[in-house]
Amino acid sequence: MHGAGGKIIFKKVKKIDPLRSLIVASLVILLLAVSACTDVSTHPGSVLPAQLSAASANSTIGRVEVFYFHGNQRCASCIAVGDLAETTVNTSFKDELASGRLVFADVNYDLPENAALKTKYNVTGSSLWIGVSNGSAFHMEQDIRVWSLINNKDAYSAYLSGVITKRLNGDLS
Repeated sequence: MHGAGGKIIFKKVKKIDPLRSLIVASLVILLLAVSACTDVSTHPGSVLPAQLSAASANSTIGRVEVFYFHGNQRCASCIAVGDLAETTVNTSFKDELASGRLVFADVNYDLPENAALKTKYNVTGSSLWIGVSNGSAFHMEQDIRVWSLINNKDAYSAYLSGVITKRLNGDLS
């Protein structure tokens, strides 16, 4: 910089802390990775739980579907959502699975054989969906809360078990 009289004035520049820069860059990358994995948009045909309660007042649930959708590429969070869902369903709902009243599947939406299911649920990214069939009606909802629980296996399992139990009992709220 030039000061009065044409002198060059130098300002002291703060030294960049490499550790701080590394931490900030890591957090930014982590945030981008997690946000790219989750699909929190509302899809046509999907219904939020609050919208379902009126439709489910006197319904008889025929079948509940729990599908973990993912593509060929998955991050650690995506894998955790699917693994925890599968463990929860297999541990807490053995009888319902055996009877066919509850179905769980890990679905790679990038495979051609899963195109119809991908379309049915309007899947655009890694996600956990719950579909409920009550006679002639079908309701589906994407559960985005599970993403915030992947670091606490017990809380994840308790939450998802509660949601599935409610759906099996006809409570779609």
